Amino acid sequence: MTDTQAPADPDAVLARYHSRREQAVTAPQGNLALVNTQWITGEPDSEQPVWGVPGLWSPLPAGQSGLKVTAAATDDIFVDEVLVDGSAIVRGKDDPNPGAIRFSDTVTGFVIANEQGEYALRVWDAQSEDIQKFGSIDAFPFNPEWIITATFSPIEGGKTVGFEHLKDDGATRDMVIPGEITFTKDGVDYNLAAFKAGRALQLVFSDTTNGESTYSVGRFLFVVPNEDGTVTLDFNLAVLPPCAFSYNFNCPLPPAQNRFAVPIEAGEKNVLDKDGNLLH
Repeated sequence: MTDTQAPADPDAVLARYHSRREQAVTAPQGNLALVNTQWITGEPDSEQPVWGVPGLWSPLPAGQSGLKVTAAATDDIFVDEVLVDGSAIVRGKDDPNPGAIRFSDTVTGFVIANEQGEYALRVWDAQSEDIQKFGSIDAFPFNPEWIITATFSPIEGGKTVGFEHLKDDGATRDMVIPGEITFTKDGVDYNLAAFKAGRALQLVFSDTTNGESTYSVGRFLFVVPNEDGTVTLDFNLAVLPPCAFSYNFNCPLPPAQNRFAVPIEAGEKNVLDKDGNLLH
């Protein structure tokens, strides 16, 4: 393990990064805009209301992606920019062409899926109460000690690791780990598990600052392996999980090997309101 050289003006680079983060979480479908995630389960066509939005929502037959919504034209629900007057299918995010929902100028939605083939409606409000109250994302100053060059060792076919999620009552979800991230710091050997997140790897970790100076559940770090077999872990870029911004997210929890027994005083700390207090 070797430390990676810091950028010429790390404070300015980090300030721009945090500014972009605050813009992202307050976007119309940013983390602070999520006001509801409601799973629609049961028999096909069993209609259910969803808190905060009009229409009745029902599951589709097994194997079909998405949900069905039934509404009158006066409900002003648009699916893929077509006004619903009767019923319409909203394709889930697992479909190559997912559907989009518009309830008003500020309220939108889409449908997500889980591993069991169930679907939920997510509702976003660009003028949510949390967006109105939001002040900033508190973060540590730049800390060069926590920029680490680690070794990335691909695993043929990947390795399955069970990740608990915040709202799953201790049940685990199997995630494929494409390789091992290893390094030694202050005489301690680490072997971290990070799962694929698009083109990057997502590291879910905790440390001894959690519940003290940082969010209690843990934090995320997104990294991309280098062609030379290394991976740069810049914990200054560690971010709060979506569940720190909205209770309507269900975030993965750090597996045992990603729980640091030392403080990582780098990266984001907490979500603050306009008065500088914790937002949640």
